[in-house]
Amino acid sequence: MTQEIYLTGITTTGTPHIGNYVGAIRPSIAASKDPGKQNYYFLADFHALAKNEDPDLISQSTLEIAAAWLALGMDTKNSVFYRQSDIPEIPELTWILTSMTAKGLMNRAHSYKAAVQANIDSDNKDPDKGITMALYSYPILMAADILMFKATKVPVGRDQKQHVEMARDIAQRFNHHYGDILVLPEPVIDEHTAVLAGLDGRKMSKSYGNTIPLFAPEKAFRKLIMKIKTNSLEPGEPKEIEGSTLYEIYKAFATPEETAAVEKQYAEGIGWGVMKQQLFEYINDHVAPARQEYDRLIADPSLVEAELQKGAARAREVATPYMDQIRRAIGIRSLGAMS
Repeated sequence: MTQEIYLTGITTTGTPHIGNYVGAIRPSIAASKDPGKQNYYFLADFHALAKNEDPDLISQSTLEIAAAWLALGMDTKNSVFYRQSDIPEIPELTWILTSMTAKGLMNRAHSYKAAVQANIDSDNKDPDKGITMALYSYPILMAADILMFKATKVPVGRDQKQHVEMARDIAQRFNHHYGDILVLPEPVIDEHTAVLAGLDGRKMSKSYGNTIPLFAPEKAFRKLIMKIKTNSLEPGEPKEIEGSTLYEIYKAFATPEETAAVEKQYAEGIGWGVMKQQLFEYINDHVAPARQEYDRLIADPSLVEAELQKGAARAREVATPYMDQIRRAIGIRSLGAMS
């Protein structure tokens, strides 16, 4: 039986927060240690160009995200951890796939349609106002990311499923023209992935400005926990766990037994201030060892760079010969090699 190949992209926009941790980082790091899986994890810095025009922020986010994954225990021996921009075969494959991709397929991309709809809703005469080719072609670059490493499984959220389906469509069209070369991927959607609310009760998101950075200094971390929105129920009044941001965050980190104990405290009317302090202490104890390692890596970016370069070298061991095969298939060959 052929070993499954899993591939996960990490967009380099912003600082890692606790929602990122429970939703993507924690399960990915656990998977990186599974000897039965071949895992690729990459920092999608080319993708960030479609969303962020500040070069310093992209660079800083790349450092912070890579340092966070390494500090939390990413197994870089059992998996391949690399930066997208260190693999020149990826943009090359992107252009090759662009030559095979129907414009109509890109017109159906959710992100593009949403941007067009926003212009229409704002009464702009040009429905494409402000839309870059980076945003429009985003799914093709994502297809290249996936197809470059023959990924068979791509863990994604439900909102990203379309991108994997597009990668399949593009690969099928390529294979129809040039032979059975590209591997068709399948999306893997975890219906049980935790989605945390942020400080204001909405989904924790950088775009809402309501996040809790995973490795914020201890005092700042506590201050943010204390800002989490709660209702006006007094200490001693029974409280519902349903819709409680404090409870949901605690549950995402705690064991079932610890969660059950907090549910009992809610029923007994725990005060919000007490619950916030309890939540702070629990999560702080959980991340403290990794925070120390994260701070060490941030202080010496060359350590992070060295790990990324090792990963890039391993990734290119796959990408370089595969790209040679793809080139030959499409007719870009040395003139002495006509087949």
